[in-house]
Amino acid sequence: MSEFPPCPACKEEITYPDLQNYVCATCGHEWPMDAEQEVEESHEKVVRDAHGTPLADGDTVILIKDLKVKGSSTVIKMGTRVTNIRIVDGDHDLDCRIDGQKIMLKSEFMKKA
Repeated sequence: MSEFPPCPACKEEITYPDLQNYVCATCGHEWPMDAEQEVEESHEKVVRDAHGTPLADGDTVILIKDLKVKGSSTVIKMGTRVTNIRIVDGDHDLDCRIDGQKIMLKSEFMKKA
């Protein structure tokens, strides 16, 4: 076990210090020594709407495009306001309720209200 932090790129523990940087001996990735806290905090997924605004749990968003609901003949119209969204992992990154129906949507079709 090394006393230095593992590589953020390949997760190997074979790292060494070089001036103000750490270097991974396996993949050659370099990162600043003072970025240890930033690396740990960067694991949080940042979900952004169609205009690049970050979204958070509980936000209200508006659809910017008509969306067909897969497996149904229902269409969610552009301009529909969706309240109290929840950020989830996966391809469809927003979990919400529209007309009492639980639906997962992609953030790229939303704008923050």
